[in-house]
Amino acid sequence: MHEGHPPAVKDTGVRQEDIDPVCGMTVKPESPYQSFHDGIHYRFCSAKCKTKFDAESSRYLNAKAQTTETVTDIEYICPMHPEIRQIGPGSCPKCGMALEPVLPQLEAEDDNSEYRDFRRRFWVSLPLTVIVVILAMAGHLLTGVPPAIRTWAELVLSLPIILWAGAPFFVRGWQSIVHRSPNMWTLIGLGTGAAFVYSVVATLAPGLFPASFMAHGRIGVYFEAAAVIISLTLLGQMLELRARSQTSAAIKSLLGLAPKTARRINPNGTEEDVPLTHVHVGDNLRVRPGEKVPVDGVVIEGTSAVDESMLTGEPLPVTKRPDDKVIGATLNTSGSLVIRSEKVGSQTMLAQIVQMVAQAQRSKAPMQRMADVVAGYFVTVVVTIALLSFFGWGFFGGEQGWVFGLINGVSVLIIACPCALGLVTPMSIMVATGKAATQGVLFRDAAAIEHLRNIDTLIVDKTGTLTEGRPTFERAVAVSGVTEDDVLRLAASLDQGSEHPLADAIVRAARERGLALDKAEQFESSSGIGVRGIVGGHRLALGNTALMAEEGIAVDTLAEAAETLRQGGASVIHLAADGRLLGLLAVSDPIKTSTAEALSVLRQAGLRVVMATGDGLTTARAVGNRLGIDEVHGEVKPADKLALVERLQREGRIVAMAGDGINDAPALAKADIGIAMGTGTDVAMHSAQVTLVKGDLRGIARARMLSVATVRNMRQNLAFAFVYNALGVPIAAGILYPAFGLVLSPIIAAFAMTFSSVSVVGNALRLR
Repeated sequence: MHEGHPPAVKDTGVRQEDIDPVCGMTVKPESPYQSFHDGIHYRFCSAKCKTKFDAESSRYLNAKAQTTETVTDIEYICPMHPEIRQIGPGSCPKCGMALEPVLPQLEAEDDNSEYRDFRRRFWVSLPLTVIVVILAMAGHLLTGVPPAIRTWAELVLSLPIILWAGAPFFVRGWQSIVHRSPNMWTLIGLGTGAAFVYSVVATLAPGLFPASFMAHGRIGVYFEAAAVIISLTLLGQMLELRARSQTSAAIKSLLGLAPKTARRINPNGTEEDVPLTHVHVGDNLRVRPGEKVPVDGVVIEGTSAVDESMLTGEPLPVTKRPDDKVIGATLNTSGSLVIRSEKVGSQTMLAQIVQMVAQAQRSKAPMQRMADVVAGYFVTVVVTIALLSFFGWGFFGGEQGWVFGLINGVSVLIIACPCALGLVTPMSIMVATGKAATQGVLFRDAAAIEHLRNIDTLIVDKTGTLTEGRPTFERAVAVSGVTEDDVLRLAASLDQGSEHPLADAIVRAARERGLALDKAEQFESSSGIGVRGIVGGHRLALGNTALMAEEGIAVDTLAEAAETLRQGGASVIHLAADGRLLGLLAVSDPIKTSTAEALSVLRQAGLRVVMATGDGLTTARAVGNRLGIDEVHGEVKPADKLALVERLQREGRIVAMAGDGINDAPALAKADIGIAMGTGTDVAMHSAQVTLVKGDLRGIARARMLSVATVRNMRQNLAFAFVYNALGVPIAAGILYPAFGLVLSPIIAAFAMTFSSVSVVGNALRLR
């Protein structure tokens, strides 16, 4: 990281030991001395090493913040060819487009070195181009100036335009030939090069040309066409680079949400403001009214309303109390909070959102494949048409045939724009994913955006999807000879090893009652149906009736009580010990206030909604009746959810699955579109194509509407690019001349070429 330290070790999450970056000693992963810097997790053997590292890191970061040098270790990528990546700016060897940072940088405005370079070249070339055009168009009015002098003047004025201002275009054109990847720069290089070389030869050796090439007392030259093409191309690139920079505005706004400092409460009770990179997992932080929550954590003291709209799209502030989770970069509006940090650096939700958005923006939509196939043959076809136009006019165009042939051949090369074809979907995808992120919807890739609009069936889990996912314990029912406290204590002891929301409610209730919990041994989770383990020498089984059936345990003695609780909408969990039923526990999970509205919107959009839950069928039906869901499946295992998805797909349905738990992961992966709740497990989110940050089903409706709008936008871009080239190239070749006497000037062709790329990007920006 800086001089004096051994190479720092990046935390991959798989090693059992680490190396102290200061002293080089081996450090165990549970070491309390830890730091995060630039998204890298460091461990230390002692507080002394950690203090030294933090102090030197702080000096390093301050020096870095004050330097004006360009950062050269940023990874850049081609928007049209995501496989092209390199460290530092440059141009793509395949298409010649300017590379852009994988992630926008906030320390300074995006590295617009190419934009600044093109702008300088444009403003230098513009006055020279204007003079050249005036000499070419109206020079014959200067009766006292010999035609040869005007020609030489145009040559001299054009030299800096072609050789300096247009140098990057010729370099890229040559690189496209070297890499055998013809592109827009190949055409521009050939077109302007042909016009300029012809004009230079006509100036230096006019006697080589027949009299039919004579116009206004001199051999016709086209310095003005070459100069205007270069200047217009520079202008077009400037406009395109500016427009492309706006497509990353969403990521930059997300990056800008993160606060720079946090107020840490030290063990001795004192408080200090520290850089965000110095906040560690487990630190206690104070968030005052009007401040942003620095990192992801849990409230341990205070009550306040927190505005989460910047990450979740939820317009109303959410009241936070002790034990509630808070998200980094959200805004504390009223009271003071003390939070314990749980995720810092690259592990925060904000950092993961930025990474997911960037990954989705760089993926290719299936619709792009057709454009890629066309673009692969495009330049070869255009060059062929240009040559046919040149020789066709030359041999069959009469006295001025070769002159018209040159003009039309150059026009064909200039007007064709494979860049517009390549930009068809990348620009729409970049804007759409950024827009979705600001509304709390994260797409994994471009294919998810394109396919989401096609779904006609939505399978939803209950707990954490339709409901809050924060169940509360209601009561325990015990068999004769067993107390309710015994049932709760044993269940809570076993559930200490479970991450399920129902387990958390049971453990929390036992601790609130002051029950002493024992350690569970040989803990085993049967995802979707319950858990097993040994507590106090007794083998326990805790779960639904499916688990009891696997264990061969009869539940008839408490069947009536269980059914009554289920009819009230509670989830019923059975507890058995050593093969004998001990009792059951009732846990209720309130339905989210937004669920009914979300389901109504989805049904209006024509979606068939199906509920599949591990809860009992009676409980599932009670919730389904309240929400108007007709098709309900209860006591389903992960394999059953997977089978349900497969059955619906065999029926010809296009299925989306929405869930939040580990038991939903197989179905999420199998569904045509998997939708994970951001409030759920990491496994579920990694298995899904879409993640709802807030876990609000209304996000599905928003995501589907955005999918429809994005695909429509891509189709508009694709249609424009195809129609533009299908009409522009034949017109430039002179197809209208026999009927209307019209020939397209290379200057007009350059205007059209510039307009094509900018219009595609501009249309994509409408999605914002």
